[in-house]
Amino acid sequence: MLLCQTRMKRSWSLLVALVVGLALLAGIADVVMHRTLRRWFERDLRLRSELALHSARRALVSAWKQHHVAELRAALQEITRDERIMAAAACDRAGNLFVHSEEYPLQFTCQQFVRNDALGKRTQPMHSTATLPGGPVYVSALPLVEDGEELGFAVLIHDLSFVDRRESVTRRFFVESFAVLAIAASALTLLAARWLFRSWAEALRRQLRGETRESEFLPILSEVRALVERLAAERERNHQEGGWSPERLKQALRSFVQGERVILCANREPYIHDRAKDGAIQVLHPASGLVTALEPVMRACSGVWVAHGSGSADRETADEEGRVRVPPGEESYWIRRVWLTPEEERGYYYGFSNEGLWALCHLAHTRPEFRGQDFRAYQMVNQKFADAVVAEADSEDPIVLVQDYHLALAPALIRAKLPRATILTFWHIPWPNAERFGICPWHRELLMGMLASSVVGFHTQAHCNNFLESVDRYLEARIDRTRDAVTCQGHTTLVRPYPISIAWPNPWAQAAPPVADCRKSVCEELGLPADALIGLGVDRIDYTKGIEERLLAVERLLEVHPELVGRFTFVQLGAPSRTVIARYQQLNDSVQALADRINTRFGQQRYQPIVFGRAHHEPPTIFRYFRAANCCYVSSLHDGMNLVAKEFIAAREDNQGVLVLSVFTGAAQELTEALIVNPYDLDQASAALYKALTMSTDEQRVRMQTMRRLVEEFNVYRWAGRLLLDAGRLRERERLSGRLKQGAGQGPGPALSQAQTRQPAEGSAT
Repeated sequence: MLLCQTRMKRSWSLLVALVVGLALLAGIADVVMHRTLRRWFERDLRLRSELALHSARRALVSAWKQHHVAELRAALQEITRDERIMAAAACDRAGNLFVHSEEYPLQFTCQQFVRNDALGKRTQPMHSTATLPGGPVYVSALPLVEDGEELGFAVLIHDLSFVDRRESVTRRFFVESFAVLAIAASALTLLAARWLFRSWAEALRRQLRGETRESEFLPILSEVRALVERLAAERERNHQEGGWSPERLKQALRSFVQGERVILCANREPYIHDRAKDGAIQVLHPASGLVTALEPVMRACSGVWVAHGSGSADRETADEEGRVRVPPGEESYWIRRVWLTPEEERGYYYGFSNEGLWALCHLAHTRPEFRGQDFRAYQMVNQKFADAVVAEADSEDPIVLVQDYHLALAPALIRAKLPRATILTFWHIPWPNAERFGICPWHRELLMGMLASSVVGFHTQAHCNNFLESVDRYLEARIDRTRDAVTCQGHTTLVRPYPISIAWPNPWAQAAPPVADCRKSVCEELGLPADALIGLGVDRIDYTKGIEERLLAVERLLEVHPELVGRFTFVQLGAPSRTVIARYQQLNDSVQALADRINTRFGQQRYQPIVFGRAHHEPPTIFRYFRAANCCYVSSLHDGMNLVAKEFIAAREDNQGVLVLSVFTGAAQELTEALIVNPYDLDQASAALYKALTMSTDEQRVRMQTMRRLVEEFNVYRWAGRLLLDAGRLRERERLSGRLKQGAGQGPGPALSQAQTRQPAEGSAT
């Protein structure tokens, strides 16, 4: 009897302790939540302040230097158009108020943001909170620096009322959740008490009969513990936030698109099996921005990568269906290789894709050539890729990612066989304006092929606008400008900008040796002194990359600054590309001749100002050079994005090194802390190189930190996540509307098939 009473009291104590513990946990969680939210909001406001000042920096500096008070006030008013920035002011270095917006509270004096040190009065970034009659505010004081000269500083006043509102909503949700949990715990307590009473009575009877059991109450306690652990785990999952990563991408795939595997369709394969001269099979990574971006996504998402098998040992390393698991040693996804005849490769890849579409889409002064037999090969190869995708699909509505200009017809060919598929097409190169796109004799076929996609993506909004303009001019379609959507023959396609990026953290950067070791090995490899100044260019040898203009800028630099002769070496790592095309053969020869001429002109004994490494370089070598270089020059004459710039940033975890970036790249719209140049302007480009080589370490650190934060936040997992989330929403909307149940007759696939029956004229060229 005493044993049963003891057990019952112990059980009641544990239940009471559970309820009290939940209450204490709720109180502690409320405090932690309040502090965490405050830290998040303050970090967000600091970042918003920096971004707002960066966006208006040029206008502020220009007005400041010319003492145009009206223009400076207008620039400050423009900053306050942000709904959370209520006022702004500009102060000089001495702490005097220079100009302010209309609603600026004068109780915030400039003197409180000035500090004195050994170098005199200087400013430093300062952030604090204060209270005004209208409510709490957040104050940021940020220095305004131009060419190493501190002009003064800007003061931004943020409205913090939204923080209180969000905290109130969060706290109310938390209280309501705890109330529900408390009610559930109370009900559990009542049920447990009733069950315990019955159990106690039964235990008493058993004790009277001499049938006691030691573990009688343990199942109840274990169930309570399991409930508490489950609730804690759910709360942690619900409140967990963070940047895009492989794990978050996987979670998005599971949550929004029900975990279907992804089928990626691209011309280039991520791993090439090639037979070396000694007969051994080696695995190569192609010099491709597309592969750089998409390979980490496939590792995260799993699935199948359908690609052209171009390696000399690709067939013998694949199975009968052309399939092989990659990456070697990890084997997280499949490659399905498509085999092409030499004639098909010549017409589809070298002919229509590169002599035609590549030249058409890039403003790099190379005449596009279009031939009828090339387009027929392009049609046949697109059909091969589409058939491979259909063969790999394990459901009627797979998710298919079609990549780039090589496969513009594939979306319609896939939809003809899989009408319920979600097809995401991404165009990795610029899309020209409508007039230029009309040069292609088969522009209608290309547009109809792409409009069979669910979503068509480009790097920038400008490319989206050009695509919509082309559709408007050449097709009978309804364009919704508010949604950036095209409805053609009953099928709606979303057109969206998705700026592509690289993996973060970058695996090649993580695997690279320390910066000091990289610099030492590169200097030894090139025979350079330890204090040499090193510039770097990394590209495929392509006429769109501006390699000739880059070397001419180096020549101009040495002309203007002869003191750099003997100290500065520019390393150009160039992977040969498309060498069967005459224009590329000519480019290889001209770049080599230009490098030889500059070396002859400025070379001294063992010193050569240009090191031209014309060979394929694996990522470990490239990242070693990234870390060793003082600056990296990306001089593209026209580029969709250019991921070399972002890879250089990822490699510089020491926050040193300077990026000189062409204004004609998509990356220039994001990486505003690079030195942005017009590669055709040799004086400007050479001046930027000189500034990069002489820039202080502090300024390098500030610029590189800003760019690294941006690349970290806007990484390739975010790019893929946005694509897949848009696909998930689209699939859900289509399922709700019943469109997926209506069969294959609504898309533009059949119309494309009819359009493709038009036989192109032999030998036509544009």
